[in-house]
Amino acid sequence: QVQLVESGGGLVQAGGSLSLSCAASGSFFRINDMAWYRQAPGTQRELVAIIGRNGDTKYVDSVKGRFTISRDNAMNTVDLHMNSLKPEDTAVYHCYMFIASDWRLNGDHYWGQGTQVTVSS
Repeated sequence: QVQLVESGGGLVQAGGSLSLSCAASGSFFRINDMAWYRQAPGTQRELVAIIGRNGDTKYVDSVKGRFTISRDNAMNTVDLHMNSLKPEDTAVYHCYMFIASDWRLNGDHYWGQGTQVTVSS
């Protein structure tokens, strides 16, 4: 049974920094894309950043230059380092991974349970 467990998050003042981490556990072949999404109350879930297995990254425009996504393929983890946080970054953040179960890369989408990030003004 594959599980994603998140850590980090919390309350921070505007301009501050926070880091999130997500680790995959269980039996699988390998992890392809890893990403962080967020969802604020009353809004749709939004892709914040994504990182491919080769390290290529993409960010939503609103976090470019402030957030950094990174991964450790050996440890099966993905991190999100958030700097210069703004009140509008307040949301529940979920990690995501596409995890392949075999060498043909048959796999499934997995989500973390979510962690709250609150930025006060």
